Amino acid sequence: PDGPRRCPRRPRPSSARARAPHHNSKMQAPMEHRWSPYADNGGTCLGVAGNDFCVLAADTRLSTGYSILTRDCSKVTQLTDKCVIASCGMKSDAITLHKHMKARIVMYEHKHRRQPSVCAIAQMLSTMLYGKRFFPYYTFNVLCGVDDDGVGAVYHYDAIGSFERAPYTTSGSGSALVLSVLDCQLQKGNQPNAAKTAPNKAEVVELCKDVLSSVGERDIYTGDWGEIFIIDAGGVTTTRFELRQD
Repeated sequence: PDGPRRCPRRPRPSSARARAPHHNSKMQAPMEHRWSPYADNGGTCLGVAGNDFCVLAADTRLSTGYSILTRDCSKVTQLTDKCVIASCGMKSDAITLHKHMKARIVMYEHKHRRQPSVCAIAQMLSTMLYGKRFFPYYTFNVLCGVDDDGVGAVYHYDAIGSFERAPYTTSGSGSALVLSVLDCQLQKGNQPNAAKTAPNKAEVVELCKDVLSSVGERDIYTGDWGEIFIIDAGGVTTTRFELRQD
């Protein structure tokens, strides 16, 4: 017959075939990827102020999670003849912060022909931390020294520069364990009949050793070696003692 030839129409699939489930109908759960610029490398430090001296103690363990990166990494930097700082938290930020502080102190010495006082360094550290408040240094600092009157001074900081002067303080992964012992032994809290006498330098050093050794038995991020920095009118002296190494 004349005229165009038409292609035969394909048969439409039945409704049962159209609604047949696909073999991989169960979707894979979405995979979430996270990255943080911060890390907590652990460790514990504490400072105790006396009438004419100050003692700062810290461990030397540097770890990430359950891995110990090194057993001999100091958390303490001496800034002047009468001032030292210890920083717990992220080690790389602590290195950067200490380097910038030492540079600012050198600039102060060139301008004023003398080293800054502990009170001046305390205020400078607060300003530096607050200036980085939108991307802060992940460090929790304890500043110790002897002020212009010869009295021991301890300053405690949070990550963005809020600080206070205290008779004793602590920071780091084992700080909760340290503070309870210091409250009992120094403040004599809830001990109405205890004689509240100021401990001498040797007693404070032994107390710091006992506290840090006790924390090393209970906190996996604290251990290996302990460093004691004694600041008085004669300068800074340092001693080391052994902590738990497992």
